[in-house]
Amino acid sequence: MTDLLSILKSLHRPRLLIRAARFGLIDYNRNRDLRRLLKTAVPPSPGHAIVKLMSEESLLEDRRKTEDANYSISRHVSILIAMMGEVRLLQASSPKKAKSLAH
Repeated sequence: MTDLLSILKSLHRPRLLIRAARFGLIDYNRNRDLRRLLKTAVPPSPGHAIVKLMSEESLLEDRRKTEDANYSISRHVSILIAMMGEVRLLQASSPKKAKSLAH
């Protein structure tokens, strides 16, 4: 888990994308949103979801940087919202590990 969270903390994205995702985090519903974003009937565990979301987010970031016509800012923000939501869930499920990461 520590490696996963350190990778997430090292991501650098435009401030506007992060701010938009933080606003959307209030309405995050993992059952609804992960099923839609990952195209799956049953949401995976938070750790597995984060790995899949990170892969998708990386592709979106590449498209954004290259100004690809297939880039979708709304999908990018949705993926970032889901990543933030899953990280919160992962941290809540193991508070001792989350505390050690904060120090």
